[in-house]
Amino acid sequence: MNPSTVREQLLAHAQTLLMARGYNGFSYRDLSGLVGVKTSSIHYHFPSKDQLALAAVEAYGTAVRDAVACIPDDVDADVQLRLFAQGTTQWRDGSEYICLCGMLAADIASLPESVRAAVRAFFEANEAWLAKVLARGRADGTLTVKGTPETSARTLMAAIQGSLLAARLFGAPARVDEVFASWMRA
Repeated sequence: MNPSTVREQLLAHAQTLLMARGYNGFSYRDLSGLVGVKTSSIHYHFPSKDQLALAAVEAYGTAVRDAVACIPDDVDADVQLRLFAQGTTQWRDGSEYICLCGMLAADIASLPESVRAAVRAFFEANEAWLAKVLARGRADGTLTVKGTPETSARTLMAAIQGSLLAARLFGAPARVDEVFASWMRA
């Protein structure tokens, strides 16, 4: 997508900066250089960094929810989990970027409450979807699930986020694939 409006460009670049540097790692000056506008123009669209971060998290969360909604319900759970795993491709290539909400979770102590709530909602929505898939996988025998589906979903989400960080740290994208493979039945 080529963002056409200044607001869309600001939001897209803010998401990229958040995925690479976190909440505390960029400023409106960084954004102004990327978009080619004065910082006062940024303040026109997003009066505060808090509002910009919230808009970035909400847009990101919507994009992820839309992608997850495209995963068919009428396939086995292992197929659903593989399709979910493919959605992490953009962050497991050893690049400087990781999941926006995973990055912000590390900054949680310095985030405004509205952004904290949006990050929590992102994790809760993905964990709920994963719990549903894991419950189906246990029932159809395609996934290895220990404990309740809800606990297993939280464990899997934590493993995904941790493996994305490790893939970035070590330049080893296979670390993410290994997490998903550990949940598949042979």
